[in-house]
Amino acid sequence: MDRETLAYTASKVDEILAAPSASEDTKSFAQAWKSAVANGEDVDKATDTFLDAISEHQTTIDDLIAFASSEVGKQVFGEEGANAMVAHSKKRKEAGAMFCDCAACKPCHELLHKFGREKADVYL
Repeated sequence: MDRETLAYTASKVDEILAAPSASEDTKSFAQAWKSAVANGEDVDKATDTFLDAISEHQTTIDDLIAFASSEVGKQVFGEEGANAMVAHSKKRKEAGAMFCDCAACKPCHELLHKFGREKADVYL
């Protein structure tokens, strides 16, 4: 992996680790990538493993809308926050978005796109 791609990947991994919305699994995958790189392991192999892991933990736009519309979603985000999230997500879906755009999901999707694993998503 060239230096520019490594730096880009590292910055996205740092975004994921800093995201309050990142699941423990996602943070664990990100930290494992950082550790592998720091320990001098094969960066390409570590990156493939990381990308495989995050690609299986994606939140689709439909899943996000369903969750934010649910009673649990309203408890997590508050009624007003949940309603705002649903409205924002529906607007993004109408524009062609496929995935959640939270602080954890967006860098995951950007990485998956960068490495040719998925099409670019729509961000408003």
